[in-house]
Amino acid sequence: MPRKKVVLAYSGGLDTACILKVLQEKNYDVIAYVADVGQQEDFDEVARRALLNGAVDVCVEDLKQEFVEDFILPAIAGNAVYENRYLLGTALARPIIAKRQVEVARETGAEALSHGATGKGNDQVRFELAYAALAPRAEVISPWKDRDFLDRFKGRRDLLRYAEEHKIEVEATASKPYSSDENLMHRSYEAGILEDPMQEPPADMFKLTVSPQEAPDTPTRIEISFKDARPVEVLNLGDATRVEDPMDLFCYLNDIGGRNGIGRIDIVENRFVGIKSRGVYETPGGTILHQALRDLEGIAMDREVLRLRDGLSPRFTHLIYNGFWFSPEMDFVRAAFDQAESLIDGKVRLELYKGGVHILGRESPSSLYDRNLSSMDVEGGYDQTDAQGFIRINSLRLRAHKVILRGARER
Repeated sequence: MPRKKVVLAYSGGLDTACILKVLQEKNYDVIAYVADVGQQEDFDEVARRALLNGAVDVCVEDLKQEFVEDFILPAIAGNAVYENRYLLGTALARPIIAKRQVEVARETGAEALSHGATGKGNDQVRFELAYAALAPRAEVISPWKDRDFLDRFKGRRDLLRYAEEHKIEVEATASKPYSSDENLMHRSYEAGILEDPMQEPPADMFKLTVSPQEAPDTPTRIEISFKDARPVEVLNLGDATRVEDPMDLFCYLNDIGGRNGIGRIDIVENRFVGIKSRGVYETPGGTILHQALRDLEGIAMDREVLRLRDGLSPRFTHLIYNGFWFSPEMDFVRAAFDQAESLIDGKVRLELYKGGVHILGRESPSSLYDRNLSSMDVEGGYDQTDAQGFIRINSLRLRAHKVILRGARER
């Protein structure tokens, strides 16, 4: 029987290393696809191990620039905040990985796509919905939903035993206290000791941010300039550092945000599959940009447009979180957001200090703020007597409602 070819989304961790070998046992030639979206990895070592473990080829690609420009920045511009706190990260990385994985499958003539995401989590949905949208006829192999695989591997200890039996090189132990995922947008921590929602995260767990208590006593002051709701420059007002390239800019904000203890959250969230999950996140650069852009919108975005955008933002966020990046409804929402984001230009001055992002000022060439109109000391073309009729008209329904209630009580 001829061997089929499969492209496996490969991290080099215990799960995908073992899955690579299992796929070979099932008569597949495995191409290990490794996406660099900003995680701190030795990619040469990851590739070496994949080949040693039996991959017929390894494809390592740097997707960081595209990740920032086409996924992270649109999410921030669209006010994507899951359950009022989480700025996303893993959910943003999965569609770009799946997209390029599908393209590699086409380029290599592979018939199948595979991933190592668990059947309890969100990533399985994100990968497979992307596959369905981009490669609807491809075979999808999801081992953690396969009954034979589940019977064979009950958990981490079985995988470690299998790795030892097949001489699979992995950096893993049976006593790993938690799992983590990293990309340019964030670093996440879950499972293990963190499954107890009252367990305080260990102080040495965090990798991107210092504790706010340990942050410098001197604040960092910066200005961020935006064009059409996208950051185009960061200027450090202290040392005059200026950064303009989108990826370099985002990395710089991650760096100075992390040094000032910005972007840590600890939440219990609702996974798409219906399970509550405790997650701890570090999102320094994303937090800074999110707060700066929301402030600029206050001066540059029309009130009704802002309300419509913010009405759609929760839907936009859920589309990202649930894995519908490649969907008709996402195309519709993003087209509307592109219109809302045009002319959101200007700069915001901020102070970063001990975990806080403090807005100091803002200006915009497309500002809708009229200082004379807003002033309590200048008439500015506003006739205050007009407010009398405005209030009277808006009070009509309140008066009518009160009369009806009074009549109902008297009956």
